[in-house]
Amino acid sequence: MNTADLGLPVDVPSTALFTDQYELTMLQAALRAGTADRRSVFEVFTRRLPSGRRYGVVAGTGRVLDAVENFRFDADVIAFLREQKIVDEPTLAWLASYRFNGDIWGYPEGEVYFPGSPILRVEGSFAECVLLETVILSILNHDSAIAAAASRMSASAGGRPLIEMGARRTHELSAVASARAAYVGGFASTSDLAAGFRYGIPTVGTSAHAFTLLHDNERDAFQAQVNSLGSGTTLLVDTYDVTEAVRTAVEVAGPELGAVRIDSGDLLLVAHRVRQQLDALGATKTKIVVTSDLDEYAIASLAAAPVDAYGVGTQLVTGSGHPTCSMVYKLVARAQSADPKAPLIPVAKKSMGAKSSRGGRKWAARRPGPDGIAEAEVIGTGPVPSDLLDHQLQVELVKSGQVVAREPLDAARDRHTAARSALPMSSVQLSRGEPVIPTEYV
Repeated sequence: MNTADLGLPVDVPSTALFTDQYELTMLQAALRAGTADRRSVFEVFTRRLPSGRRYGVVAGTGRVLDAVENFRFDADVIAFLREQKIVDEPTLAWLASYRFNGDIWGYPEGEVYFPGSPILRVEGSFAECVLLETVILSILNHDSAIAAAASRMSASAGGRPLIEMGARRTHELSAVASARAAYVGGFASTSDLAAGFRYGIPTVGTSAHAFTLLHDNERDAFQAQVNSLGSGTTLLVDTYDVTEAVRTAVEVAGPELGAVRIDSGDLLLVAHRVRQQLDALGATKTKIVVTSDLDEYAIASLAAAPVDAYGVGTQLVTGSGHPTCSMVYKLVARAQSADPKAPLIPVAKKSMGAKSSRGGRKWAARRPGPDGIAEAEVIGTGPVPSDLLDHQLQVELVKSGQVVAREPLDAARDRHTAARSALPMSSVQLSRGEPVIPTEYV
């Protein structure tokens, strides 16, 4: 595969070192102990949602599948591990032929989740599964956090399009992943060309204040942009005086001017004034785009403003205050021996406080009410109740090491829209509250 699909530089040959050292030292010890081949089940879940959030959003699944497929210990990686004396020679020999040959089930990308939801289930030998912990959590924790923020912003926008503009506010590779996750969460486009190239996300962008400042006056700047990009372009009107800039913009581009962008000031007040001015100048179809450190609360406060689109950067790519989902990857069942027919036994961490977990290989379903709206997230380890058979959430993603569930990114985006619409209306409230539906264990 092309590593560019992962948002990686093309000279990165493998995802195998996107891991913590203790994954490899555990492997070495398990190989020596003869327990490495025990059939095991790991699950990804979160014990709680970020404070105040009503639901989570699964994002990054497609990137996880790519990462698992590309998890290879090639010659350069083996040489590094040997030079640094990370593990011994028998372990290096085992790693050199590593391929994940197990099964992965999980919530499909774009689905919502709640505390305890078994978002991903990884099954195989202990050795092959434990190595994937770090890279899986790295992707899911980041992408799901961004998608959750994007979803809240999308709900607040009430159908008005959102533009992802956070590339300059985060790591260059995180920017690509963030744009992808934001698209899953409901954003319409991105300013990041790498995201457009790798994932087919629509890209947008025209000019910054620097372009206006480059020219001798605002009129010259607007004229240069219109000459180059046409009258349907978006002109930035708050470099100097907004009222004068709007008048000049319409004079230069005519009433067919595509849009104006406002990037500062009291956006609610300025948007109303600009709309009135545009209409008075005959530019009734010219749209208004607002930017300026927006988050879901600022977007919601502009619901009554004549705004046609929002550009969001910093708050989006930092998860709007919650840059991770606190997902964990825990062993929940394992065989008593390396015999492939040995039965699985549940295992669980029994720590004091909030870090305990529930053992057993789990299924998950979302119970709907009579109106089709979700009532509860139901999780169990035994037989699935007959009334929940058609409402199970996990799908097969990898079978015997082969990816079986690749899909277009738009499928995840559409799935999220459908999943969110099936939640109670209170799910989109921005006031602090508990998860919008309870998690029930059976």
